[in-house]
Amino acid sequence: MNTMTKSFLLFSFMWVGACVTINVYFPAAEVESAAEKIVKDVLGTETESTPTKDDQGSVFDAANMRQLAYHMNPINWFISSAVAQVDINLSSPAISALAEKLKSRFNSTLKGYLDQNVIGFTNDGYVEIVDAGQLPLKERQLIKKIVADENRDRTALYREMAIANNHPEWEEKIKEAFVKQWLQQAKSGWSYQNQAGEWQRK
Repeated sequence: MNTMTKSFLLFSFMWVGACVTINVYFPAAEVESAAEKIVKDVLGTETESTPTKDDQGSVFDAANMRQLAYHMNPINWFISSAVAQVDINLSSPAISALAEKLKSRFNSTLKGYLDQNVIGFTNDGYVEIVDAGQLPLKERQLIKKIVADENRDRTALYREMAIANNHPEWEEKIKEAFVKQWLQQAKSGWSYQNQAGEWQRK
């Protein structure tokens, strides 16, 4: 085997290796869908509009366009389906337990304080006290505990979804998907932070 042949083979292996690295991607659409479902269940919200049959079957929807772009990329033609596919796990006993805790807390205490604008949704995926001045001193201590418990469980949820997929580095992106859903599904009149950190009413 001459030097040129060896160089070509080495380059080929390095190129294929680079392709594999490129295609370990973050499944944004799947995570966003899971976040939407979990937040909807926690808050008891309804989807504002249900896609029609024509919309669901359109070749121009986001999911189909993403798949089309992937398969049109020549680099991906050289990667086996076993490598190209990412097995996403968005449901586990731990994730379900955390989602249930969030739902229970929302129904028992959190919703009332959101309705009163005592607390609001932050721009980083958590809740925060907005105005506790209207509450008795004893109740202010209670709301601090509720906020701390809620934020602890939200942090655990984001982390658990990343760990369940063996990609702890995904935690921040998973949290970003939830930020979008918490704010999008917040009910009219609730307080939330804009990107600048200023409190507003939805």
